Amino acid sequence: MHALIAKLHLKLILSVFAATIALASLLYTSNLVRHLQERERTSVTIWASAIEQVALAAAQNPHEDDFRLIAESLNPDDPMTPRHRAALSWAIRLPMGDHIDFIFDVISKYSPDVPAAIVAEDGTPIRWQYLGVPEEGDLTDEDSMKIAQHIAEMDQKFEPIVIEVRQDSLTTALNQTVHYGESSVIRDLRIYPYLQLAFVALFIGFAYLGFSYARRSEQSNLWVGMARETAHQLGTPISSLMGWVEVMRTNSNTDQELLNEVDNDLRRLELITHRFNDIGSHPRLESQNLAPVIDATASYIRKRFPSRGMSLEVEVSTDLASPINAELFEWVVENLLKNAMDAIESGQGHIQITSGSDRNRVFIDIADNGKGIDRRDWSSIFKPGFSTKTRGWGLGLSLAKRIVEDYHGGSLTLVQSSIGKGSTFRISLPKS
Repeated sequence: MHALIAKLHLKLILSVFAATIALASLLYTSNLVRHLQERERTSVTIWASAIEQVALAAAQNPHEDDFRLIAESLNPDDPMTPRHRAALSWAIRLPMGDHIDFIFDVISKYSPDVPAAIVAEDGTPIRWQYLGVPEEGDLTDEDSMKIAQHIAEMDQKFEPIVIEVRQDSLTTALNQTVHYGESSVIRDLRIYPYLQLAFVALFIGFAYLGFSYARRSEQSNLWVGMARETAHQLGTPISSLMGWVEVMRTNSNTDQELLNEVDNDLRRLELITHRFNDIGSHPRLESQNLAPVIDATASYIRKRFPSRGMSLEVEVSTDLASPINAELFEWVVENLLKNAMDAIESGQGHIQITSGSDRNRVFIDIADNGKGIDRRDWSSIFKPGFSTKTRGWGLGLSLAKRIVEDYHGGSLTLVQSSIGKGSTFRISLPKS
């Protein structure tokens, strides 16, 4: 019992530890994503502003006519006039030149890896990237609709950036908006912790299944080894005692009635030896009627009822048949009946065995009106070491479940139980 509680506490601690790791991973990733979003917003702002500045710089010089008038007003006889006119001609061409094309190429090549679109005041897209629409050439109606859809989706996540475009201090400013979304890096970062947790969970799950299988195999080998060793150890003294009983029968002074009781107990010990021997090997199953097996076990239990009032009623159909090993099946029923008898603490105890069947299965229900089992313990009652009894070993139900499931291909379940009202266990077996 203490080992089971310690195991449950260990599972709880590991679960809390795993949840803490998962939460820390999610918080760290969320904080990282937030910082990256801030940097991307700054990058998009710089990118959009740079494009607008290059566009302004590449536009026609607004003072071109003034430069021409100055050039025409120069004195042609002045020897410096040719140099002044050359300088004015150069100023007229500003800022047109290869350096502007170079800057524009750098901006285009090293633009942030973010889906974005720059839209004019009238709603016309001026420039866009990573929207699944060709970034050069005329827009089709379908492309325009696609860009508008992307812009609407991006605006739901991020507020657009407003950029003011002004030729000079005398011209009216034009407001353009930059709409942007999440980069592929941020999208991957959002998914990464969940993928990480999923892979960790799969690893833990497969590891748990592997360890559980190994543990069950180890328990199975332990059950088999203990059973066969017990059968071997009991066999020799039982055979010797049976020989001494036969010797005592030849003595006329021996109390024959007492000798018969001793002989019955020896037969019982021999049956227990056969049971352990069957557990230690693969038992042979034979299709037979369940009613006689259950009746024989019920009769044995009735003789061992305590002095207080207690009844055992058997209502099993006589045509109920299943492939079973009679000795092991009797052991299962006997364990369940003993548990039911122990659960009845006071008053008029009543145990009832009923049966039923469907298309492929037969059912044996064993119900009592004992103290019942707490709902929180339902999942633990079949685990080795768990017992609600003060001096119990917690092996009876575990052994019974193993016999029913591993050797008979059936199931043993707790169907119903209420504190102070009793419990009902169900044995389900394949129909013959």
